[in-house]
Amino acid sequence: MKPAPFAYVRPATLDDAVAELAATDGDGKVLAGGQSLVPVLAMRLGRPGTLVDINAVVGLDGFERRKGALRIGATVRQRHVERSSAAAAVPLLGLALPFVGHRELRSRGTVCGSLAHADPGAELPAVALCLGATLEITGPSGRRTVRAADFFQGAMTTAVGTDEILSAVEFPAAGPGEGFGFAELARRHGDFALAGVVTRVRSRDGSVADAVLSGFGVSDRPVTRDVTELVRAAAGEADVETALRPGTEELARVMVDTAGDAHGSQGYRRRLFAVLAARELARANRRATESTS
Repeated sequence: MKPAPFAYVRPATLDDAVAELAATDGDGKVLAGGQSLVPVLAMRLGRPGTLVDINAVVGLDGFERRKGALRIGATVRQRHVERSSAAAAVPLLGLALPFVGHRELRSRGTVCGSLAHADPGAELPAVALCLGATLEITGPSGRRTVRAADFFQGAMTTAVGTDEILSAVEFPAAGPGEGFGFAELARRHGDFALAGVVTRVRSRDGSVADAVLSGFGVSDRPVTRDVTELVRAAAGEADVETALRPGTEELARVMVDTAGDAHGSQGYRRRLFAVLAARELARANRRATESTS
């Protein structure tokens, strides 16, 4: 199939891009990398009247570390972040990005585009949620910031309005005593995950200060839980992963609410999630402990 007819504009400034989008009266779509949007157009699952191409907008290709965070503009490619030494400030990005689609897709796809698309099985929304990222949204009324916890509102639904653009995201840089884990299981590399987990553990004075677990591919949006007490109780055991399993199995019953499909039942996804969560929480805890020694 081919896309339905649409108008195409390529503004040079962010103000002009917002104005063009607002002029569509809700019938426009933002085009950055196009790796999510173009297939939707080709299958006619979406029929926007106008595409607003933001690739020529000055300033949206910014990628820098500042004020303890890694700021990534709306047109920065995933592959650029993956290969940049600056991304080492956010270890979870280095762990997750190789699992986002395929190398060819990451060469064109953008970090902000994946966040704005908000597929429930995507990796980067869960990373943003686990780290407490801040997302910058620009619209006719100016710029506003939204926490990742408030950004994802449902399957492919976010806090970005029809006349707004996700212009940047800021991921907090890792601090001393922090450890991270990432894992997913998919039918093939590059597919969306049947179940995936992102973990962060912070250690202070030899004990667990806080721990966070986020899951993707298990609900209509990325989901997260504070698991500090769970990790703290298991941290002193000889086999931390095994000690965590009863707790992660209980979490799986709560966090995994997606219905079964041809690729796996709900029960199967819950078992996957419990195993991956225990393993990656134990790994993040070990890394946090090692980083303080």
